[in-house]
Amino acid sequence: MCLGIPGQVVDIVDAEQSLAKVDVNGVRRNISVRLLADDNLRVGDWVLVHVGFAMAKIDEREAEITLDQVQRMGADYVTEIEAFTSSEIGWEA
Repeated sequence: MCLGIPGQVVDIVDAEQSLAKVDVNGVRRNISVRLLADDNLRVGDWVLVHVGFAMAKIDEREAEITLDQVQRMGADYVTEIEAFTSSEIGWEA
């Protein structure tokens, strides 16, 4: 099963390459936000993340509800967090 989990944008790492750093449950990773290029993402925004890619911009309330529901799924949530933890989009300065 593939899940999207809420993450909060904590840094725009490279706007030209559409890379942002998000925090998902205390784990911070660089992800691609290219699919949301028209959403004008900013630090503090919430996105739905799946294995290194932001799939949708969501509001904080939706993030809270989604995270609560995903955590109730048990093993599927753990699998998605593990996938997020082990994935990171590369970025070179």
